[in-house]
Amino acid sequence: MIEFRFGVGDLASTSFAYSPFQEAVFSLWGWWDPSRFPHQRPWLRRLRPLYERQDTELLAGLVAPHGFIPDFLTPRPLKVRSTFAEQLAHLRATPLETIGPDVLRTFGCAELPPALRDGLVDPAAFLERIAAALDRYWHECLAPDWWPRARAVLEADLARQSRVLAEQGAAVLFPALDKRLTWHGDRVRLKHPTPDIWPAADIRVAGRGMVLMPTTFARGAISTVDPGLPPVLNYPAHGRGTLSEMPPPVNDRALVRLLGPARARLLTLLAEPATTTELARRLEITPGAVSQHLSVLYDAGLLYRSRRGRSVQYARTSLAEDLLRR
Repeated sequence: MIEFRFGVGDLASTSFAYSPFQEAVFSLWGWWDPSRFPHQRPWLRRLRPLYERQDTELLAGLVAPHGFIPDFLTPRPLKVRSTFAEQLAHLRATPLETIGPDVLRTFGCAELPPALRDGLVDPAAFLERIAAALDRYWHECLAPDWWPRARAVLEADLARQSRVLAEQGAAVLFPALDKRLTWHGDRVRLKHPTPDIWPAADIRVAGRGMVLMPTTFARGAISTVDPGLPPVLNYPAHGRGTLSEMPPPVNDRALVRLLGPARARLLTLLAEPATTTELARRLEITPGAVSQHLSVLYDAGLLYRSRRGRSVQYARTSLAEDLLRR
């Protein structure tokens, strides 16, 4: 059991974030045991030829036999939407003297894989090998097609959970994130299914801020192995199951020829309902440009819209779903 104790003002500093870098690291669980992530299996099958060209000896070795991953590989993001490059730089700045203890704490009594055992002899070279391997893995395997779809799921989750926290409060939010979490007045309890290998801890947030991070790879809420680190809670992203239903990338296919690349991309992103502002953020274009495309799709019967507070939320109609399945 891990308890996170909130003092006066700690709940006000609780925030949400997601991280492409964290998702890249957590995706190593998918190669370690694909059966745990049925919603990712279509992508894992498709990406396997690319993955097998990576530094698989090292990447596979980073996951301990019980599934733990060293904490230094998942640095807490400094903002809501840190980029992969920003967190890769954070990884490269890891104090070398912390790497060995972190790896040994993660693996416990388990034997270290050769890539890790040999790497700890020269932590600087080891850290650079990890950074280079993750950088290549990200750009060759995940960034082109998988990440845009995963990001859409994570963005939709952030919008959903932020609304729950604002409208219903922490007592409703935390248990809704995952069944492992319960809220008790001034504390959150995380009950892990394997308490014999997961260290118990009593953690005071103490002004450090709690960061809540959805992920498409966790099967339940988790936190860092080292309870002394700034508090983070990772939880399974709502809607992650839609990853298995999302169509292949749209490029020069019929949908693009029919709608144009911008509108085809918008329709693909709307696997979960979203507002104009949320879509503009994902596409990195102006809300005005997004609004024009949404109006055309709406008039064509491919979207319906509903009001959410001061914003208008768009979602795909059954006609759009049929079109995407073709």
